[in-house]
Amino acid sequence: MRVSQFVDECNLNVRGGDGGAGCVSFRREAHTPKGGPDGGDGGKGGAIWMVADHNVASLLAFRDHPHRRAGNGAHGSGKKRHGSAGDDLVISVPEGTTVRDFDGNLLADLTSNGDRWLAARGGQGGKGNARFLSNRRRAPDFAEQGEAGEERWLRLELKLMADVALIGFPNAGKSTLISRISAAKPKIADYPFTTLEPNLGVVRVDDRTEIVVADIPGLIEGASEGRGLGHQFLRHVERARVLCVLLDLAPADGRSPSDQLEVLLNELGSYQPELLARPRVVVGSKAEVAELDPPVDIPAISSMTGEGLDSLVGRLGVLVTEARTAEPARVSRVVHRPEATGVSIERIGEVLVVHGRAAHRAVALSDITTPNAIEYVRNRLTSLGVDKALRRAGARQGDTIQIGSVEFEYEEDLLA
Repeated sequence: MRVSQFVDECNLNVRGGDGGAGCVSFRREAHTPKGGPDGGDGGKGGAIWMVADHNVASLLAFRDHPHRRAGNGAHGSGKKRHGSAGDDLVISVPEGTTVRDFDGNLLADLTSNGDRWLAARGGQGGKGNARFLSNRRRAPDFAEQGEAGEERWLRLELKLMADVALIGFPNAGKSTLISRISAAKPKIADYPFTTLEPNLGVVRVDDRTEIVVADIPGLIEGASEGRGLGHQFLRHVERARVLCVLLDLAPADGRSPSDQLEVLLNELGSYQPELLARPRVVVGSKAEVAELDPPVDIPAISSMTGEGLDSLVGRLGVLVTEARTAEPARVSRVVHRPEATGVSIERIGEVLVVHGRAAHRAVALSDITTPNAIEYVRNRLTSLGVDKALRRAGARQGDTIQIGSVEFEYEEDLLA
């Protein structure tokens, strides 16, 4: 059984590292029986970055191992020693990788080598008790817990970055052609759908020009509507600079070259209308066993005998050079996510849920039951405007309020 080594779509789960917890510690030295707080801060969790790398050919690395984790931050310790930050994780993906969430929203389009995108943030480290020292709070007996790293599922899709896309019906001779004009060695047989994955080949046009040609698996009528594996195959045509359409001159089903051309162009236009404006070369293949004549002004080639191949490669080289000169530089698209600020209230059933990173951190303490901690939480939530937001949301005496993992009963003067 032949196992495919080319993967062009997959799911990926990413999770940033958790921040380290702050430390509760007091100086205990000779001649200093009641030293002040000296707990250090926890280290920040590592982030996950996705980077386009021209040395990576497919998404195979994620097919069977879809989970990626960054390093956690270390906890703080006494003597104001801060924990070390967690290691960032860099994930290499092929050029041409698009990243979407599970709702289909485009998050990043990494088209060029070195393009970077922040996939998951690391959690902030917690503050040690030394950071909570104040004139009113001389011996803070609490510290801040580390923040959990961001976690989410992503959908990755690869759209090949080729100069030329070979397009034709199944068994039209695309694989044989790319094997003759490049060093690629695709599977070749005399039955339809031999090619089940795209193949790339580098073609040397002359001493100064090389072009990348993609052998796209055969299209069938209805491919633009997803019939067969239409959408998966057509996706790789999107970024090709030039289209090379092969018409089978010895089709097994007897379909004429003119009909083949009409169906292929219709499928391209239905999938993405701008593809019809892309420079293209149309040739008749299998001239050595031709049973049908190609349409007028369409040359015939033979990948077996080599007839017409030099002329075809020269023509493709000219069109690719012109397209490279005319097109603007390919620009990666990255959705930047600014840090969320402020607080918001959402009612879920009988519970009022407070959203907001700062509010969550205000209650994420090592011990929220001590008088010092309760006073700190009350003052911090008030300064963030949580009390006002709850009143605007209609909070009443006795309502359950949830902030992060903490729940408490609302009292009208609790945050006053």
